[in-house]
Amino acid sequence: MAVEIIMPKLGMSMEEGTVVEWLKKKGDPVKKGESIVVISSDKIEKDIEAPQDGVLLEIIVQQDETAEVGKVIGYIGQEGEVLKEADHESVAISMKEEIEAISETMLRVSPAARKLAHEAGIDLRRVSGSGPKGRITRADVEKAIQTRQASSQLESEEQRFTQINKEAINTSESINLKKKMSGQISEMAIEQKDVTVKPITGMRKVIATRMFASLHQTAQLTIHMKADITKLMEVNENIKNELRDESTIKFTITDFIARAVILSLRTHKQMNSLYQDGRIYTYDSVHLGIAVAVENGLVVPVIRYAEKLSLKEISQKIKELSTRAREGALSSEEMTGSTFTITSLGAYGVEFFTPVLNPPEVGILGVGTAEDVPVLVGDIVEKRKKLPLSLTFDHQVIDGAPASQFLGMVKHYLENPYQLFYS
Repeated sequence: MAVEIIMPKLGMSMEEGTVVEWLKKKGDPVKKGESIVVISSDKIEKDIEAPQDGVLLEIIVQQDETAEVGKVIGYIGQEGEVLKEADHESVAISMKEEIEAISETMLRVSPAARKLAHEAGIDLRRVSGSGPKGRITRADVEKAIQTRQASSQLESEEQRFTQINKEAINTSESINLKKKMSGQISEMAIEQKDVTVKPITGMRKVIATRMFASLHQTAQLTIHMKADITKLMEVNENIKNELRDESTIKFTITDFIARAVILSLRTHKQMNSLYQDGRIYTYDSVHLGIAVAVENGLVVPVIRYAEKLSLKEISQKIKELSTRAREGALSSEEMTGSTFTITSLGAYGVEFFTPVLNPPEVGILGVGTAEDVPVLVGDIVEKRKKLPLSLTFDHQVIDGAPASQFLGMVKHYLENPYQLFYS
C-alpha cells in the first residue's frame, strides 16, 4: 500500500515549506530512513527520510514549489504498485497546471522554470530553451526576466526624457539634456546584457524581509568602544598550557565575549528586552543568540538561560550549536526566543561595523577583529591588543547613556578576565 510523504512542520510558526531538492527520481528504490527529499522553512533546511522500503511512486510537489504543512508531496510504495483512485486524483490536481501548459504549448519545460515563469508573468512560448531537445530551463526564464526588465527600464528612461524634453522644448538645455539622456539609455542597454537576475527565495528572502522591517520599525543607533584584551589573551594562553591534556577545554574569544555580555545583561536588564506590540518586555533570564554564517545566509541559534551556565558550559554550548547550525541540524525552536544577539565579523578582518537589530530584540553586539596597537603607558610605548565592539540599540527603548554603560561593563569584564570566571 502506498505511503504518503508529508510536508512536515519544522516549527510552531511554520505554515508551508518549499521542496529544495528531490534526492530520488520517480521509480527509484528507497530504504526506510534514507534521505529522499530536502525541504526548507523560513529558517531551516532539513532532509526528509523514507518512511518505509519501496520505490518512489510519485512526486507531487516539484523542486522549488511550496506546499502547506501536512500536505502530500509524494508517495512511496512497492514496485509495480498502482496508486488508488483517490491518490491519482491528488496527483492529477497537483499536476493539472503543468499538463494543461504542455497540452496548450507543446513545450518541454522544467517544473522550476514553469513555476518561475508563472510567478513572473513570462509567456513560455516566447522563451527559447537551451536544455536538451530545446527544453526550457530556469536559467532561460531568468534571462527572459532580465530582458524584460532591461526593456522596461529603457522604456521608463525614454518616457522620462520625453517628459523633460517637453518642458524644456526649444531651449539649449533641451538639446544638451537629450544628448545626455540618450547616452545614459545607450549605456544602460549595454550594461543590462551582463546582468544575471536571480529571484530572492528561501532563507535569503526571509533575511531580506526581516532586515528591511528591522530598519523601518526601529530607531537604531550604534556606538563603539575598544576593549584592551591583552591580559585576556595571556590568561587564555595560560589556560591552554596548564590544561593541555584537557582536550574539552579550549576557550575562544567568542566564549569570553558571550560570558561578558551575559554578566552585563544581569546588571543592565533594560538591554535584555524585547519591543513589540507597543510594549517593552524585560527579561530576568538571558537567552543569548549567537549569529552563525551558513551557506545560504545567517542563522541565530539561542543559548537559553545562559546566566545559569559557567564559562566552560557556555563554550561547549556555542561550539555545539554552531556545528549543528552549519550542518543544518537545528530545529526551529533552537533559533527563536533570543533576548540579545552577538554577531562577529572579526574573522573577515572587519574592525567596526553597524550590526542590524534582530527584531524584536533591542540590542545586538557586533565584534570586530582584534589588532595589535601601540599604547603609551606612562613614558613607555607598549604593544596592546584591542578588540572593536559595536553596540546597536533601539533608541525607542534605550537612551545613549544606559547603552554606553552596558557596553562599558562588557569592556570592563573583557579587560578584567578573572572576573569572568568568578562573577
